[in-house]
Amino acid sequence: MSDDGSVPLLVLGLGNVLCGDDGLGAVAVHLLERRYRAPDGVLVLDGGTLGLSLLPNLEAAREAILVDAIRADGAPGSFVRLEGDDVAPAVAARLSVHQVGVLDLLEAARWRERYPSRLILLGLVPQSLELGVVRTPAVEAALPGLVDRIVAEAAGLGHVFLPRTEDEMAAIGPDALAHVYGL
Repeated sequence: MSDDGSVPLLVLGLGNVLCGDDGLGAVAVHLLERRYRAPDGVLVLDGGTLGLSLLPNLEAAREAILVDAIRADGAPGSFVRLEGDDVAPAVAARLSVHQVGVLDLLEAARWRERYPSRLILLGLVPQSLELGVVRTPAVEAALPGLVDRIVAEAAGLGHVFLPRTEDEMAAIGPDALAHVYGL
């Protein structure tokens, strides 16, 4: 966080890990945190299905990268990138119950005139949103590439994530939710 209380970059994972591929955004940010150290000024957050309760985080962000399952043309596991005015329509077309909250979140920040100067949505095309904690093979295989895209996008915005060493990854230890996230 900067001196004025703002966050230069928010990386926000979204989705319900209990609904198959819908949870890929939350899983991706956990993989990101496991594999990389975030630079100063970058907040990496698993927003899950928290919706409007994430408003203070979004309003504090100068720039934001949202990570989520995105309905789009393409095979399951295909990478999708949207920016600016293309983001709200993508989350308005309800992919799952949590996205009502995402649209509300974006609209509330815009209404309060505290919208990030740059908003990017990165994600994958889901195959299944059925109840279950297992992601489909196509999405599971694409998750490491999605993490790489998040890192590249952040670098393009001037925020360089550094790979963790083997010792750092070992020190992190097993995540309490590793069985859910499949990490």
